[in-house]
Amino acid sequence: MEADRISNLPGSVIDHILSNLPMREAVRTSVLSSKWRYKWATLPHLAFDNQCFSVPFQDHTDVENKLVAIVDHVLLLHNGPIYKFKLSHPDVQGIPNMNRWILHLSRSSIKELVLEIWKGKRYKMPSSLFSCHDLIHLKSSNCLLKPPLAFKGFRSLKSLDLQRVTMAQDVFGSLISSCPLLERLTLMNFDGFTHLNIDAPKLQFFCTGGAFEDISFENTSCLTVISIGLYVNVGDKRRAYSNYSNLLKFFVRLPHIRRLEVQSYFLKYLAIGIVPGKLPTPCVHLNYFSICMNFNDVEEVLTALCLIRSSPNLKELEVLARPEEQVAAVTFTNYWKDDHWSSPFNQLRQVKIGGILGIKPELNFINFLLLAAPVLETMSVKPASNRGGWELTKELLRYRRSSRQAEIIYLDP
Repeated sequence: MEADRISNLPGSVIDHILSNLPMREAVRTSVLSSKWRYKWATLPHLAFDNQCFSVPFQDHTDVENKLVAIVDHVLLLHNGPIYKFKLSHPDVQGIPNMNRWILHLSRSSIKELVLEIWKGKRYKMPSSLFSCHDLIHLKSSNCLLKPPLAFKGFRSLKSLDLQRVTMAQDVFGSLISSCPLLERLTLMNFDGFTHLNIDAPKLQFFCTGGAFEDISFENTSCLTVISIGLYVNVGDKRRAYSNYSNLLKFFVRLPHIRRLEVQSYFLKYLAIGIVPGKLPTPCVHLNYFSICMNFNDVEEVLTALCLIRSSPNLKELEVLARPEEQVAAVTFTNYWKDDHWSSPFNQLRQVKIGGILGIKPELNFINFLLLAAPVLETMSVKPASNRGGWELTKELLRYRRSSRQAEIIYLDP
């Protein structure tokens, strides 16, 4: 008889094959031979997502029923520890069985938990979640977090990703400060709290976007990558006392920042209070800076100028204008004029500028960069519309450049 090569595969090879299969296909390998029959039941990584289903469904109720049946079947027959559990499907709403599944996982030394619930009202996490003391990575969406009083934090957690999440102000503060090993934090579209108090001594990556009033950092000397988007326009809000500056407060705890993205209206937040010509301590490690700004807003321009002056080692700069706010100014001041002599960018090589209308403040900024960057290689310019594109191109080509190799690339909108 011909040798049964499938049955005679080493156990490590079988485990590797199963770990790279969708959950549905891994379970179906049980028909291959007696050796494979219950091999899938020892898989430490379980993922229930779109790949669990091979046919389309009529509505989300049908999806949920099928999903519940599959997860119940797998957990019932599973034998061994579960280190990673993922549940994600675009048509899934709140599932009554979820509490039972999380309770089961909390007893299984779970290390990575991903719960992506895209629809329906906020799912209130059961108290059993907060007893998963071995968690290293937690990602959840559309949920309500309310830890029990006895919760002392996730002492092993290194990565936390929360999207469309609701929690109280004190819960957020204590949650972050009670994760001493936290290295990555993503927080998007949240409610229930408006002050982002980040106290995380090991944090290296921070990404947030939402409607908030204030942000502060404490014990964040390891933080190197930040992306922040403020989704509400703070308008002309100013502090009454003269020595206050959001800009100084924001950067005082960020000595090693390397990559910074300022999106939506966050530059307007930074412009509140006193804006110095330069930061007291320059951002010497910052090599990538992306900024969204209104070139006709004086405070935003001065804030952007302060940040650029304070980043002598920039290699990549990306600027996105907010064209919906940039009507042509009746009078304007060229804040960038002659500043290239005092603030040269000896490392700047790549510049991307998008969303511009071709108004004078924008052109002044482009002219400033071309003169201030002696090693610039490329500057790509993408306007907000095709109107006046040829005139804009001719204007840019007339500008003098300090870098002989600098190339200006015009991109169609």
